[in-house]
Amino acid sequence: MDELLEYVKLFAPGIIAGVAVALQCAILSPFVVLKKLAFLGQGVSHAAFGGIGLALALGLGAGATFGFVAGFCVLAGLLVAQLTDRRGASSDTVIGVVLVGAMALGAILIAEHGRAGGSAAVSWEAILFGSLLTVGAMDAWIAWIVGAGIALAALWMRRPATFWAFDESAAEAFGVSTGWVGSIVVGMIAVAIVVAMKLSGVVLATALLVLPGATALRFARTLVGAVWLSCAVSVIGMLSGLAGSFLLDWPPGACVVAALIVIYAAVRVTPARRLAAPPIAEE
Repeated sequence: MDELLEYVKLFAPGIIAGVAVALQCAILSPFVVLKKLAFLGQGVSHAAFGGIGLALALGLGAGATFGFVAGFCVLAGLLVAQLTDRRGASSDTVIGVVLVGAMALGAILIAEHGRAGGSAAVSWEAILFGSLLTVGAMDAWIAWIVGAGIALAALWMRRPATFWAFDESAAEAFGVSTGWVGSIVVGMIAVAIVVAMKLSGVVLATALLVLPGATALRFARTLVGAVWLSCAVSVIGMLSGLAGSFLLDWPPGACVVAALIVIYAAVRVTPARRLAAPPIAEE
């Protein structure tokens, strides 16, 4: 126990940031699962290659590179939402097209930059594969500010987002602009992915967007209940995974993912409850 407390003191900013990332992803996780957007995490995060290539081509400095890449990832997420909504293509097809297109663009621009003798202001490994144990106090503050913004936006959008998640055609009939709602929700997911991948890496970002919601939806009767349960599962997985990482000297991201998988596997053996669609006229 004393050894664990020493690790907590030493890596307090990373733990605090980890809880913030867990919460912001958990709020969105039930929507990701219901709308079958699990692949979106991989698509948006790997779209960062395109942003990195463009940042190098534009000669941006270290201070502006990550912000540019983050904006590029959010635009990639919004492009997925718009193409899925307007062209009638399935979301996984659109995500796959955007993913490979952005990665190809990034690979070409990064290769050309290297051929011209340029050097990267920020390595792409640092952007795509973060580590919670290297997070500073400022990063922890940013994670909580972004998390608070996502929570407030989700609270404001709760009713139209719920209708969008359950039945887009019925939502349209009751005056909900599903195109705008979908774009806003996907935009929030993209922001959460960018923050999570910067602080904890791509794999953990994807796991935090899928596993808590998938676990919560096994038990919850309402979408609001699923969000609350998703938050609890995500935080428990984050803290228990970090504790295991400290005690066993294993990679923190992998330990958190393993903890979330164990929780999900445990609930899979129990009978699932049917999620009730909300009444349209509910106040």
